[in-house]
Amino acid sequence: MRIRVSFAVDADGLLTVSASERLTGKQARVEVRPSYGLSEDEMADMLRDSLDNAEDDMEARLLAEAKVEARRTLNAVRAALAADGALLGAAEKAAVEALADGVERALSAGDREAVAAAAEALENGTKLFAERRMDRGIRAALAGRSVDQLDL
Repeated sequence: MRIRVSFAVDADGLLTVSASERLTGKQARVEVRPSYGLSEDEMADMLRDSLDNAEDDMEARLLAEAKVEARRTLNAVRAALAADGALLGAAEKAAVEALADGVERALSAGDREAVAAAAEALENGTKLFAERRMDRGIRAALAGRSVDQLDL
């Protein structure tokens, strides 16, 4: 028994499947119509739902953005502590770590304002550390050079 099957799709997305059995000549044909179209009522419902949820969607987006920024700051501070933590005294380092832990807690809680406030507190609390790191980098770059050797 041999069956020949052919498939055809037209410009409207209509799929036609034809099958014919070679010995008996029996044929069958099936048309498959797409069902992806939406009625006007369905579109209106979707629009209403999007408007009803717009505020929640915006708040979710703002929370996600705040979390990304807070994680970026947290990762940068942790990397700086690992590389140059010796630039801080024990009390200063403990204060920075406490601020970093505050960011971690805020990230877990999921409150956008708390996340933003904790990240800002961490940034403000590490300014002195950042200055010390920059000073050290500049000193290292200038070590052993006179003013005449610098390209100004």
